[in-house]
Order: sequence, then C-alpha cells, then structure tokens
Amino acid sequence: MKKLLTLASTTLLLAACSQGGGANTADQNADSSDTSEPTTTETTETKDEVSKSDDTESTGKKEVVATTTQVADLVTQIGGDHVEVTQLMGPGVDPHEYQPSSSDTQALNEAEIVAYNGFHLEQQFTSLFESLDETNTHVLNMEEALDSSDVLASEEEDDHLEHDPHIWFSIENWKKAAGYVAEQLSEADPDHADEYSANAENYIQELDELKAYVEGRIEEIPEQSRYLVTAHDAFQYFAEEFGFEVVGVQGLNTNTEAGTGDISDVADLIVENNVKAVFVESSVSSRNIEALIEAVESRGHEISKGGELYSDALGEAADDADTYIGMYKANVDTIVDALK
Repeated sequence: MKKLLTLASTTLLLAACSQGGGANTADQNADSSDTSEPTTTETTETKDEVSKSDDTESTGKKEVVATTTQVADLVTQIGGDHVEVTQLMGPGVDPHEYQPSSSDTQALNEAEIVAYNGFHLEQQFTSLFESLDETNTHVLNMEEALDSSDVLASEEEDDHLEHDPHIWFSIENWKKAAGYVAEQLSEADPDHADEYSANAENYIQELDELKAYVEGRIEEIPEQSRYLVTAHDAFQYFAEEFGFEVVGVQGLNTNTEAGTGDISDVADLIVENNVKAVFVESSVSSRNIEALIEAVESRGHEISKGGELYSDALGEAADDADTYIGMYKANVDTIVDALK
C-alpha cells in the first residue's frame, strides 16, 4: 500500500500531533492560522519531491493531491499501489477554517489529480478549485458522487453552505464515493482500471461490515437515550442512518460562534431528555462544551463528558483512527460506552 503524505503547515501539524490532549488540540487549531511552509518527517517526502518527481514517473504512480484526511484515505484505499497521495490537512485539523499555504497552492497547481470533499467544506479553497477548471488537472469532487436525495440541506442562514458538507458520516454515501473514485481513477489511468474497480468492490464490502458493526453496537443504547450532543453540528448524516437525535452547540460551520442563548437552549434539551453525556471533538475547540456542562450542572442535572469524537478529520495511527473505518469504529465505541 502506498504512503500517505501529510503536508499540513507546521503549526497545524504540531497541533494535530498533540492529540493525546484532544480538546487542547482543537483549541490550538481554532486559534491559529496557517502561514508557514509544510514540514516533513522521516516517513514523508516534501511536495517538491512528490510533485512531478522522477521517482513518481518511474514507478508509474499517479500523483493525487487530496484536501482532507477522509478524502485522502478514500483515494488511498481505492488507488492502492498505483497512486501517490499528498494530503494537505492532517489529523485534528478543521477544514472549515484551514487556510491554504503557498505550498498547498503549488501542490494543487502541479498535481495530475486533485480530490476534495466539496459542498464548501474546504471554504478557503474555493478560488483554487475554480482555477483548476482552466487546467488539465483531473478533479475528483465528492459532490459528483452523490444524488440530491443523498445530501441533507442546510437549515442555517449561510450563503455558502446550501448543504450539510459532512457527507462521510453516511456510510451509504461513502460507498457511493468509493465507486466514484474508482471510476475517476480508471478514467485517469485506464491501464489499472480493473484493479481500481476490484479495490472499490472490496472496500465497499468492508463498509458493509462496518455498518453491521455500528448497528450492533447501537443496539446497546436504549432508544430513549440516543441523543448525541456535540461541539458542532457534524453528525446529522450519522443520525439519519442510525436513528439518533443530534444537537450541535455550533452549527454546520465552525466559523459561526455559539451564543449564550444557544448554550442555554441545548442545556434545557439535555435536562428535559435526561441526556447522560456530551462529547468534545478532536478538531473543534472544547470551550463551548465546557460552558454547556456548566450550564447543565447549574440546572441540577448530572452530566458527563462522554469522550472525544473525530468529526471533521481522522485521528492518529496510534489511536487506530487514521483510516475512515478506524475513525468510525472509534466514534461509535465512544458514543455507545457513554450512553448505554
């Protein structure tokens, strides 16, 4: 299997790699901006080494630049040994707020293939994505994998977010995305089309097994206890697929701030429905959840912090959360253990 290259900026990479502290990682991400050049480790290469390199050409691998951890993992699973993936954002990085660096821009401009989530998740990349239309770059936009009926509409007053961009939390959506990636890689690299198709079939089977695992674990939670309260509204697709009521202190977009009224309303809901636990997120500041816990306790209701969920980014390899399937299982285990 090919190497997955994580080339986020120094500040964000260091923040992501401190994930033993979870909420602290997200707090650092929320207060930082990406202005520095990417760093490398002993297991990665620089973008200049990857981009148009003699090594890549000699191996015949297709160079792919992917924005988020989820998309990078998907291309990795389907592309297998025939792709070399450069990942712009690392674990714990919030794609809503991530600012592309000059080296990110260069990587996108030089890539043979670019893969991204779409639905305005990568908000600061809009002009870069539009400029790709004027090049020969093969673009994989996950929006194109889904029908309108697969996508949840945004109920927020946001000119940019017409739809909920957190499409990967529907396993059914991710199965369709896997098929789409296989089709697009086959178009860009027809010599290996059969392998891409086979990889997609195998991965879709793994996703079916994941869904069965999730359904089995959720059965451990009484139906009246299936309330998922999180830092921001990233889990609506999960709720639709598995029968939860989901409430985010912030909306779909982490750029919007939660007010005291929002926190008060969620606190009332928690008390009224006897919710046992609330959850922080690895890529979002924990301050709103801390304020929510304080508001709930002031109402005489006992509430616990159920743990950390991976929302807008995958986790670290050390936590077995650096793949989509590993992330999903980790989230479900955390949710079930806190609410059952």
